[in-house]
Amino acid sequence: MTVTIGGATEAMSGLTTRRDGATKATDRNTRAHCVQCPRGTTHTPIHYNRPTMASNTTTPQQLPDLDPADALGGPGVFPFTRGIYPTMYRGRLWSMRQYAGFGTADESNRRYRYLLDQGVSGLSVAFDLPTQIGHDSDHPLAAGEVGRVGVAIDSIEDMALLFDEIPLDRVSTSMTINATAIILLALYVATARRQGVEPRTIAGTVQNDILKEYVARGTYIFPPRPSLRIVTDVVAYCGAELPGWHPISISGYHIREAGATAIQEVAFTFAHAIAYVEAAVEAGLDVNLFGRRLSFFFSADNDFLEEVAKFRAARRLWARVMRDRFGATEPRAQQLRFHTQTAGSTLTAQQPDTNIVRVALQAMAAVLGGTQSLHCNGRDEALGLPTETSAQIALRTQQVIASETGVINTVDPFAGSYAVESLTNTIEREAAAWLERIEADGGTLKAIERGVIQREIQESAYRHQQEIDSGERVVVGMNRYTDEAPAGIDVLRIDPAVEQDQRDRVAQLRASRDGVRSGLALDAVTRAAQDGTNLMPPIITAVEARATVGEIADTLRAVFGEYREDGF
Repeated sequence: MTVTIGGATEAMSGLTTRRDGATKATDRNTRAHCVQCPRGTTHTPIHYNRPTMASNTTTPQQLPDLDPADALGGPGVFPFTRGIYPTMYRGRLWSMRQYAGFGTADESNRRYRYLLDQGVSGLSVAFDLPTQIGHDSDHPLAAGEVGRVGVAIDSIEDMALLFDEIPLDRVSTSMTINATAIILLALYVATARRQGVEPRTIAGTVQNDILKEYVARGTYIFPPRPSLRIVTDVVAYCGAELPGWHPISISGYHIREAGATAIQEVAFTFAHAIAYVEAAVEAGLDVNLFGRRLSFFFSADNDFLEEVAKFRAARRLWARVMRDRFGATEPRAQQLRFHTQTAGSTLTAQQPDTNIVRVALQAMAAVLGGTQSLHCNGRDEALGLPTETSAQIALRTQQVIASETGVINTVDPFAGSYAVESLTNTIEREAAAWLERIEADGGTLKAIERGVIQREIQESAYRHQQEIDSGERVVVGMNRYTDEAPAGIDVLRIDPAVEQDQRDRVAQLRASRDGVRSGLALDAVTRAAQDGTNLMPPIITAVEARATVGEIADTLRAVFGEYREDGF
């Protein structure tokens, strides 16, 4: 694991960060406290990435202020601690998705149809790196990356092939795409039209969470403020034209994968969500309407009880944010709906079959925490893209939990547990403290621009790695219970010919299309970007005119510019 380590002491726009994770305000007279310590604490012990309990046992006395009516309520009732539906999985199971995409659209289409035959209830599309950052497969920067970490999509022809023989009015699709989310959603709408499907009937989610790219992943294109405008355009368009579509999935998963703690995952995700809601409200959108279509994406990590509590705390905290901060009165606008993926960062290349156990426990935590959708990672994903066999095992993991364990028969089985309720309270309280700190320092965008959130994640990642290196944190098969035996499993390899095939497809598209039509469509995108008109309609027109992902992204680059981190 490679992490970026900040200096022992780094000045950052009024804050000084130390390696132990403590912060102090240099422009105030009061000393900021560690969010995991009581206010007034002058030292900051390392907390090993988990909430601090008063002892190794929990009793009613540790929950003196717990008011079940206020803190828990009933399932489907504010603050939704116990779940967003009255009957939860007794009425409807979570959506079983498998995140997949590699090579060409044709190869990925075959995998999707296989997964649908195996019983998945929704598709989840992974895109390759050039598609994520708005470069066509024949762009010089795409060399060596085409089809590697996801499917290569350059045009409407690729998207139509990706969903060939998959009726978009009967399948829910999640697309993990951010900087180019507006273009890929336009391609999906155009593909539905090609199939004769009315776009208003399509269902699914586009991630469209650009803020976490600045703090955790790096696949951004434009500066934060025009990026936020693009996000808002998607939210507004979906609210008016795609009632079954979730226009944004605000991701804590990538924040956690970058090294954040469970508390930070909740806090930073909600900080980003608050920025999106604020932007939507400023654009004149009704919080009770668009709030219903917000969705979230979280990680399920190894600390079982902490993860269960994290999901419960997140539901309660978000409900209160939406009601108390934004005045949402519609219950659906107060509810936290989320997809969960098991934690990729916990998978080991050593003894990869052990990952099956990790994934099963993480998936169980997500289910007991009340997720609405779930993806289980393949056992081999520390080595490469999952094989068909590994994908099947991952899917069967969900099916066993749903069909054989009996956990679906009880809504929120951990309700009333002293340990889980104490953890739930701790995570909610400390995540709220983070939100207050970010707000006091000028809000989410300023925190991102100053690198505050990024540095906090880096510090947590560094502490985590220290614990592994010292042996304090045990990783089975890697720093404890090791052996020298090779992995002994097949690894999916991407044929190097994929890149040339995709380059040829782009060239053929440009040679065969109506160049005047596509050029005029791109001009319309430029005008909309300049005058503030919603970008979705002209981008849909552009993809239907067979303009490519890279051409549309370059058109927006010409208006909005490109973002560069300080120092790069």
